[in-house]
Amino acid sequence: MHPKLIDLSLGRVERLLTKLGSPQKSLPPVIHIAGTNGKGSVTAYLKAMLTAAGKRVHAYTSPHLVRFHERIELAHADGITRPIGEADLVDVLSRTQAVNSGDDITQFEITTAAAFLAFAEHPADVVLLEVGLGGRLDATNVIDAPALTILTPISLDHAEKLGNTIELIAAEKAGILKRGVKCIISQQEDAVLDVITREAARARARPFVWGQDFDAYEQRGRLIVQKADQLLDLPLPSLVGRHQIINAGTAVAAAMEFKAVPIDEAAIERGLLTARWPARMQRIDSGPLPSLLRSGSELWLDGGHNPAAGQFLAQSLADLEERAPKPLYLIVGMLGLKDAAGFLSSFRGLARHVVCVPIPGSHEAPFTPEALAEAARAVSLSAEAGQSVEAALKRIDILEPGPKRVLITGSLYLAGHVLALQEGVEPQAN
Repeated sequence: MHPKLIDLSLGRVERLLTKLGSPQKSLPPVIHIAGTNGKGSVTAYLKAMLTAAGKRVHAYTSPHLVRFHERIELAHADGITRPIGEADLVDVLSRTQAVNSGDDITQFEITTAAAFLAFAEHPADVVLLEVGLGGRLDATNVIDAPALTILTPISLDHAEKLGNTIELIAAEKAGILKRGVKCIISQQEDAVLDVITREAARARARPFVWGQDFDAYEQRGRLIVQKADQLLDLPLPSLVGRHQIINAGTAVAAAMEFKAVPIDEAAIERGLLTARWPARMQRIDSGPLPSLLRSGSELWLDGGHNPAAGQFLAQSLADLEERAPKPLYLIVGMLGLKDAAGFLSSFRGLARHVVCVPIPGSHEAPFTPEALAEAARAVSLSAEAGQSVEAALKRIDILEPGPKRVLITGSLYLAGHVLALQEGVEPQAN
């Protein structure tokens, strides 16, 4: 329906939404979430917290991992949020496509319009709305008056579309800031925070800043989140990794400042403990892939794919190594526009060997395994090309006869392929 997969603009989706009767203006209070890393985790924590508070929650995220339905989650009468059903998905997509009447529109734009239609027609208390790419010109940025906005940590990624400096990228993501609306600003580099502060002043938004207005940290096995007039002593989050302190702390601050729907401390605590988000340092304990490794081995999955994510993952693996030493092997597949060297360099001195694999069905051209292995060797990692995830696991089991720790990483599309292998299904293309 459009010559480009991604063409950042608001005009097309605004035109389509007008034809649909502007469903985006009939939504429950919206929390709009942008950033480079952590958007999905923050969304997962907030969804769990709101559900624990007895609230009905719609959520919009991307990309999907296995099934397209994952992108549009609807609140149900029992209070549980689930991926949209097949009949409802076909209905809203068909109606949206019919109204579009063959006009140019990207997949993400028409999907976003369909999601708004579904959200407007099903009752809920809150909509969690994750930005697809950037912020300023993202199709989700047609929400004029969100109840709250959130900026998760911002780093270099999608430079070919958002700008080749972190300042340019920060300005694009800060485009979701709205006049009079509070924005929870997660931990940021100084250069990023300077840009956000400037853009917040320009938009007349109300910034609520990590390190200034609130703080979060681990202390004696607990998560402490504090602001000027309140301190919460909470359990550590369910999601694995030191970087989840940042994501969980950001979500807690958002819950504390979200005035449209009250969330009490007990619900915040339950949400931290029950949040689930696949392919974010996910331990895979059973099924066809772990069975390819010998007893005592660990298999982990994470969709991280930029240098900042590489640093977070390396730290998480170093923490695991300190607690339970095991030789670490990586299975990596990446899209060709990503900074492979920047991502992989954090694992130098940590990973014994890297097996590079293709990404079946990715919408962008991935690195060939040979080119990715060359990038890994360029940052002093031992690496080789592999034919598939299964072949890579078998190869690693030959290289390391004892128990080992294996991380599959480098792409959410690769992560979706892995989860589909586990389920024995074909993943739906992104």
